[in-house]
Amino acid sequence: MAKPIFFFFLLGLLAASKGIAQDTNTPEYRNFPVTLTLQFQSFSLPFKNLGTNFKNMGIGIGTEVSHNGAHDWVQEFSLFWIRNKAMGNGLYLLTQTAWRPYVGNPVFGELKAGIGYKLAFRPSESFIQKDGEWISVGKKGKGMLAIPIGIGLGVHNYSESVYASPFVTYQAVFLKGYNKDIPLVPETIFQFGTRTHFNELVK
Repeated sequence: MAKPIFFFFLLGLLAASKGIAQDTNTPEYRNFPVTLTLQFQSFSLPFKNLGTNFKNMGIGIGTEVSHNGAHDWVQEFSLFWIRNKAMGNGLYLLTQTAWRPYVGNPVFGELKAGIGYKLAFRPSESFIQKDGEWISVGKKGKGMLAIPIGIGLGVHNYSESVYASPFVTYQAVFLKGYNKDIPLVPETIFQFGTRTHFNELVK
């Protein structure tokens, strides 16, 4: 299952080399859209055990600003929560730089990377030993540095009033400090979402 998805994204990004000259610097982009996402997470290597992602669902919100006034170079800011009964829930705060060349107007490919923070919670009540006694610390977890890298596809369909830009992304997130034995722990996240761009009055 992993190979078809990999080649699907690869072909899309290769096709972008033909479409990149198309209208990438038009004034259609509007800063600060409202981004809403539905995501599915798994603790696994990229393109491995893809079916396990859909057991752990979450929701998110975010926005972004353009680096060049167009849609093809932007800085994303996102906050999302994912429920994982087996490994513990997680709250993510990320910022990523995204490159979105046109594959064929209005369809674009996406490559992005960035940095962030994950607050991880324990799946059940935990205890620590203090002065010879075990004391409950509840489900309190810990914070970790998060390094996300993603690929995706979307549609940027301009409208003079309000318009939505739907997208799908697949991300690998590397967590630093998850445990002492492994310096970086990988997890993967599917995201399905939309960016709602508003008109000039609320830009």
